[in-house]
Amino acid sequence: MKSYITTPIYYVNGAPHIGHAYTSIVADIMKRNRTALGMEMMLSTGVDEHGQKNQEAARDLGMQIEPYLDMRCDEFRKVFDLLDVDYDYFVRTSREGHKKAVAHMEQTIFDKGLIVKHAYTGIYCKGCEEFKKESDLTEDGQCPLHPTMKVEQTDETNYFLKMEPFRQKLLDHIEANPDFVHPAAFRNELKQMLSEPLEDLCISRPKERVTLGVDLPFDPDFVTYVWFDALANYLTNIGWPEDGYQDWWAACEHLIGKDILKPHGVYWPIMLMAAGLPLPKRLNVHSHWTGAGGVKMSKSIGNVVDPHEVVEMMGVDALRWYLARHMRADSDSQISVELIRQTYNSELGNKIGNLLSRVAKFSNKNFDGKVPVPGPLTEEDETLRRTVMQAVSGLAGEVAMPDIPARVHVLVTAAEAMNEYIDHQAPWSLFKTEETRERCATVLYVTLDCQRVLFEALAQIIPTSAAKALAMLNAPEVAVPWTPQLDKLAGGTQLGDILALFPRVNAPEAA
Repeated sequence: MKSYITTPIYYVNGAPHIGHAYTSIVADIMKRNRTALGMEMMLSTGVDEHGQKNQEAARDLGMQIEPYLDMRCDEFRKVFDLLDVDYDYFVRTSREGHKKAVAHMEQTIFDKGLIVKHAYTGIYCKGCEEFKKESDLTEDGQCPLHPTMKVEQTDETNYFLKMEPFRQKLLDHIEANPDFVHPAAFRNELKQMLSEPLEDLCISRPKERVTLGVDLPFDPDFVTYVWFDALANYLTNIGWPEDGYQDWWAACEHLIGKDILKPHGVYWPIMLMAAGLPLPKRLNVHSHWTGAGGVKMSKSIGNVVDPHEVVEMMGVDALRWYLARHMRADSDSQISVELIRQTYNSELGNKIGNLLSRVAKFSNKNFDGKVPVPGPLTEEDETLRRTVMQAVSGLAGEVAMPDIPARVHVLVTAAEAMNEYIDHQAPWSLFKTEETRERCATVLYVTLDCQRVLFEALAQIIPTSAAKALAMLNAPEVAVPWTPQLDKLAGGTQLGDILALFPRVNAPEAA
């Protein structure tokens, strides 16, 4: 069974930021989840190298365009590698195969009479690389997503895709496929976008304004509008228009931020319909990150979260954990380096890492460096085991993007139950007398085996730390497809080197 997950391709006019990190990390979590289930996976991410913003960014740095694109592309690759994003395909829209396929799509639609040329006067936001309606702007006449970037009144002749003939067909598809857009709030927002007649979509820019793009196959004086070009990557990544892409495409899920719902939920499906192609399986939409207190992130305020800074301070899994744990399904969520630090210390450090360290060290010291051999189990043991198995079961099936925070939260609850169990059972006291030493071994075994099960699940969220934990336990290799099972950690197994998984990180002012 196949699963094809895509992130947006990111503009290279600026450095990677926390929004890029979030979408790509969540995509990676979904890939690891489905890989664990035995599915054949494809995860694509990458960069959008065309358009006016990128052209001007290169010019502002005084660089030739190709060295600039290579530099930015390399920067994004390094960030995704740093964040343990296990992508299968890295998109560069400058790739010749992609450009040929885009031109093929345009020619196909043009030949159907669905692309027309006419003059247009309108408002253009360079930040969005989109034409806007007056109703899209703030009271001050600015784009709400780019309030510091002045919109332009543009008078151009361009090529346009007829959108209105497909509006009702798209609405029908949304109604017939309630899982097409996740979560439901964004499905309703998309339906609202389609509630009124659609204007034609500009699909070109004249070369006198923009040269960085795919030449229109039917008019060399124009390049392809950047959104048309970029959206097509989801197909070109899997070999379209050559045969063999179909099975991957039928299993395609896009992951996007809410700010690009319209291009992905309106433009892209209608482009596909116009080209006679099926729509993707699902559109997963997430909200945005704001600074502490819900304040919009801004360099001038100083509340921007730099992924590099977090990884350098706490390690990659601190960032992955926070992002997976704290994004609400359909409203913005807060993030700061301090919030990440607090969550890292309280959950990964105190509740998950410290318990493994305590129990493994005690077993190592008092049971010849081995996993204790258990005796008979009590109801307290079985209750903990059931709690842990129930908690990890959420990652033993296919996980949808909006469900990730809840699935991670349940793992924290399981870790809390393990801590309560070990504190109540007090194996350190049980070891002191011969009569209760077997009971001590049982308590330690139950805890270590439950932690093995927990870290097998956590491998989907924080793979680097989970691998270290399983190595400390000298746990058997996890089979694929993964089915959580108890008692796979054999009593008498030699423990591995015991490390501090999540060393405490103090606040900078307390350092």
